[in-house]
Amino acid sequence: MEVLNYSEFRVTEEMLASKSNRFVNYIIDRIVFTFILIVIIVIAGLIAELLGSEAAVQFFVDLEYVNPILDRLISAIVILFFYMILEGLTQRTIGKLVTRTKVVLENGEKPSPETIVIRSLCRIIPFEPFSFFGNSQRGWHDTLSKTYVVDIRKFDEHKKAHTGFQLLGKRKDIDKRLFY
Repeated sequence: MEVLNYSEFRVTEEMLASKSNRFVNYIIDRIVFTFILIVIIVIAGLIAELLGSEAAVQFFVDLEYVNPILDRLISAIVILFFYMILEGLTQRTIGKLVTRTKVVLENGEKPSPETIVIRSLCRIIPFEPFSFFGNSQRGWHDTLSKTYVVDIRKFDEHKKAHTGFQLLGKRKDIDKRLFY
């Protein structure tokens, strides 16, 4: 028989972001990612043009016909940095800001940088977006990194209730007459 420790906060299924919010996160983040990739390529191309490097300019012209493996590698690197920076610093991406969701550990704490790296690496697994087609509200990048994407409003309500429950009976400033 498992003994429950009621002092430990745990993310529950009711706090998880809905599949529709996760889908919106994915679409918004893909749009932002594509925009960032285009901006990086344009800026690098402009710098190459300003420096007068014909080979560099030709490289950026040839990107249109790039090898699919190189394309995947460049995209993977940008994806890794995109998610590691945003989720590592804020627990949120642009999509998560819009849907008011964030990434947490099972105990509700902020994931470590190492956990965010694992989470980000899992995103480049082929067919990873299809991991949401099952019954679970968590994708492979969630389960493999042991993270959860939660609805902030629901999460904060549960966290506040849990904290209040933990303080019950411990606060000396509560008027005991309220409980008679």
